[in-house]
Amino acid sequence: MKRIRNVAIAAVLIGLSGVFVYSTSKKVIVTEKREVVALPLEIDFAGEKAPLNIADVRERLDREMVINTNLHSTTTLILKRANRAFPIIEPILKKYGVPDDFKYLAVIESGLANVVSPAGARGVWQFMPETAKEHGMEVNDFVDERYHLEKSTEAACRYLLAAKNKFGNWTLAAAAYNGGSGGVNKQITNQQVTDYYDLLLTEETSRYVFRILALKEIMKNSAKYGFEIPNEQLYHPIEVKKIEIDSTITDLAIFAKEQGINYKILKIHNPWLRDKKLENKSKKVYTLEIPIEGY
Repeated sequence: MKRIRNVAIAAVLIGLSGVFVYSTSKKVIVTEKREVVALPLEIDFAGEKAPLNIADVRERLDREMVINTNLHSTTTLILKRANRAFPIIEPILKKYGVPDDFKYLAVIESGLANVVSPAGARGVWQFMPETAKEHGMEVNDFVDERYHLEKSTEAACRYLLAAKNKFGNWTLAAAAYNGGSGGVNKQITNQQVTDYYDLLLTEETSRYVFRILALKEIMKNSAKYGFEIPNEQLYHPIEVKKIEIDSTITDLAIFAKEQGINYKILKIHNPWLRDKKLENKSKKVYTLEIPIEGY
């Protein structure tokens, strides 16, 4: 009888442990519920309205909104970097007469970081070497101005103005930045339509403007989409002094120490310097930024 009682108690304990394990596992798999935010009723790129009344247009925007509102770490970093990068980009766009919305093109190209694509495009604006040279940038073993935010932004403006002149609107100019003017023009000819939203393009170019629109909406209304970043956590501009150099620098590490900083800080603030030295046989004038705080 005692043995039977012990078996019964053991069975009860096993059953209870099963319930405990089950309830614990249920708690583990529960995920945080996120509020689904409705699409904006209307949205435009550079003043050109997206026709959200068309089902596929609305759904393509929805796709990019869903993706980017849930890429929380990536979008958070973009918002932090924008606080430092946009004050440099915005006045250059204005100077060239390029709409302010094109700063979001830089966002989707690189996340506002000096990245390298598998194809070899580099910098915030993601220029390929030959395209960079065609639009006035120096690219060689010692200097690569694709990594120079001001100069690459100016080159992007020149490209976009030419594309706008060719296609007649800013939306197609943006698409051409991704798909190439020749590629976009070929599809316009083949499909006999002249509106980006009517064109059937490659997957990447088809998503391109919608990604810009999504980041524009999220970044302009960040709190609405769950991104509330205190001002002190944003990346703020670092005060620098600018010096001009018109000769060869044989050792950038020694040069950096002479400026009161180190090689790492020199390269962070002048990422267009691509070697341990700066060859300058032509006596070209280069402007280097030397931080005076925040390093």
